[in-house]
Amino acid sequence: MTPEAILADLVACADLPGQDNARVAACVRGHLGRMGVETAVLPGPEGDRVNLLATIGPRDVPGVVLSGHMDVVPVAGQDWASDPFRLTERDGRLYGRGTADMKGFLACMLAMVPAFRAAGLARPVHLAFSYDEEIGCRGVPHLIAALPGLCAPPLACIVGEPTEMRPVLSHKGKQAMRLAFQGRAAHSSDPGAGVNANYAGAALMLGIRDLNARLSAQGPFDAHFAPAHSTVVAGVVRGGTTVNIIPDLCEVDFEVRSIPGQDAAQVAAEVLALADGLVAQGMALSVRHKDLSAYPALPPAADPALAQWLERLTGRPALQSVSYGTEAGLFQRAGIPAIICGPGAIMRAHRPDEYITAAELAECCAMLQALAGSAEMR
Repeated sequence: MTPEAILADLVACADLPGQDNARVAACVRGHLGRMGVETAVLPGPEGDRVNLLATIGPRDVPGVVLSGHMDVVPVAGQDWASDPFRLTERDGRLYGRGTADMKGFLACMLAMVPAFRAAGLARPVHLAFSYDEEIGCRGVPHLIAALPGLCAPPLACIVGEPTEMRPVLSHKGKQAMRLAFQGRAAHSSDPGAGVNANYAGAALMLGIRDLNARLSAQGPFDAHFAPAHSTVVAGVVRGGTTVNIIPDLCEVDFEVRSIPGQDAAQVAAEVLALADGLVAQGMALSVRHKDLSAYPALPPAADPALAQWLERLTGRPALQSVSYGTEAGLFQRAGIPAIICGPGAIMRAHRPDEYITAAELAECCAMLQALAGSAEMR
């Protein structure tokens, strides 16, 4: 099948993160099964979601992982010109949710299976399909943990997020958390009888603002990124029910995006310490926190060989860094050198009328064909 036909099947699966992904997993397995490829189904701890891994070539030899996530972001509140879960061609563009991020790459992976099988690979190609990437890369750690029982340690991983087929060497890490201050409700006519949780939330947000200003001024810095420092932002606040009740609960969601070399958890810990300090001052009775999402930064590999190989395969120069995050940092942290390279443009992702082009799919397939025929795989 063509990548366009496979992409149409994948787009039709409205597989949102945090939900049962049986439909899209069955679609991927169906395509692999029709081409005679066995798929390992790796259930996650949630009970209704799975990762998938298929191998072409010898399992006992180190090979290359091609990795992509099956889930897509929601379309609620977006104004689409066509059904987002039906692939629609207009003016040479293929519209649909996930076409760029990142079912276009998945379609190319699947479309190239016959070429991989015909190549007589001395080193295997592993096709990895993960779940819940869009809510903090929650699925792929379980897939990575299962790899030692499924294959020899991989030599490298290519994560096919949309980069316009330029190899990308690094990205920032992320940690997002929710802090909930507990106060005491009272009638608004006697504020002193209560503990206003909103004031603790406000003080925390000002502290987050000041912490971000300090990171901006004092670093550490990495000139490969813009901005060149880690950032911390308060993004969502919820507090109060009506104006005549002293609010007894205030929630603040914040996120840290950290440069390689500075752990996002280190910055988040400063925010947690600030929140504890507000409780100690009596601005709230208690505070609790909840992790929302996290993934590590992807630092540039010390060995340039992987980047140089992808430059040869794509014919495009490597890009030092991107501002968005991927699963690549998790593969690299597990000892598998990782790089990002895939069809489409990130600026189209998560927006209404997301699209990819047939030419972009063809370019990705050409890169994968070149990979199968390269000296590194023979």
